[in-house]
Amino acid sequence: MSPNEWLAIGMIAAFFVLLIIGIPVAISIAVTAFVFGYLGFGPMLFNLLPSRIYGVVTNYTFMAIPLFVFMGVMLEKSKLAEELIDVIGHLFGGISGGMGVAIIFVGVLLGAATGIVGATIVTLGLLTLPTLLRRGYPKTLATGMICASGTLGQIIPPSLVLILLAEILGESVGTMFAAAMVPGLALAGIYIVAILVVAQLYPGMMPPIPAEERAQLSKKRLLYKVVTVVGPPVGLVFAVLGSIIGGIAAPTEAAAMGALGALVFVACSGRLTVSLLSDVAKATLVISAMVFFILISAQVFGLAFRGLGGEHLVARMFEWVPGGEVSALLFMLLLMFVLGFFLEWIEISYIALPLFLPFFVQMGVDMVWLGILVGLVLQTSFLTPPFGWSLFFLKGVAPKEVTTLDIYKGALPFIGLQFLAVALVFMFPSIATWLPNAIGW
Repeated sequence: MSPNEWLAIGMIAAFFVLLIIGIPVAISIAVTAFVFGYLGFGPMLFNLLPSRIYGVVTNYTFMAIPLFVFMGVMLEKSKLAEELIDVIGHLFGGISGGMGVAIIFVGVLLGAATGIVGATIVTLGLLTLPTLLRRGYPKTLATGMICASGTLGQIIPPSLVLILLAEILGESVGTMFAAAMVPGLALAGIYIVAILVVAQLYPGMMPPIPAEERAQLSKKRLLYKVVTVVGPPVGLVFAVLGSIIGGIAAPTEAAAMGALGALVFVACSGRLTVSLLSDVAKATLVISAMVFFILISAQVFGLAFRGLGGEHLVARMFEWVPGGEVSALLFMLLLMFVLGFFLEWIEISYIALPLFLPFFVQMGVDMVWLGILVGLVLQTSFLTPPFGWSLFFLKGVAPKEVTTLDIYKGALPFIGLQFLAVALVFMFPSIATWLPNAIGW
């Protein structure tokens, strides 16, 4: 290997070292790229950097990120989740495992409406975990359901993961949203079927809500709640996604419509205050700034890695993998899964995926199918110990009797169910490609 290729390997190693010692992700990415890129080529390597950064901050599609974040934070901070849990819990509470099914349904709705994993898990943890434990649900099962439900927002559109994957893969956001609809809902369906099967095999493990408690909310009142509480966010999500997938509006335009719709919805509910608006604006700024800081830092890393010959290293690495395209794809997905034990999805997306992408483009792999496979695998990074963020979020609000080990054990079966979803999409690519092809994307 050439000296520059050794520097490329050293750059990746140094990046992991900085992460391990606690340096923030974006700073770790930028520092290693600048240092090793300068050692290899001097300042001339970064002559293209200003134009690369300009391309990120002026990217019209990326404008959708703060708008979708605003929509999600507004719905989250308006306490929408609390009412959703109450209504859907009563809808499914009469069957064994009904509360578990309700939690998955709430995860789907909040995932589509907000896409904010931390907010969904914290809300579900605070409002449902004590109740589940009181009703006799095992600690591992209760925590696993909550963590798995909260991660659904990473694959169900509109999702920041899908927006960034669309940019990396060179596909339209509408195509990625359409491709993720069936796999995302299928994953939620797999969770629900698994919960109901366990409930039938072990009836005492997930008991239904007592009839007296369910009777406190009349059928007429429940129907009213379904229309007024579940209807508006579902309508908003359908309007946003329908306009994108149907080609009526660009992602940024639809995101603006979603942000305005969330604002109007909260105002009509009588909860819009100056304090709430201020909190939402601050949270949106912090989240968006974090995402864009990492995006800009990733441009530095990508420029340095390619300049040092890193792409040739990756190509040679895939040549060592026997079995051709299928084995190479399995190898990449396995590597991303392992990286998910230590890194967040955004670092994996902008550091690991671009390194492998040229090989798969050359092999003629369908980028939409590849993107959905990657998205499903990235979703597992929120559940995998020891650094799965879903596990940390839940531990922060869980009762004292729920240990970290309980949460880790609870997540493992749902990681297995996610692997089942990945395997189905891998073996039957039409699960991901059918809807985009059907609507002509």
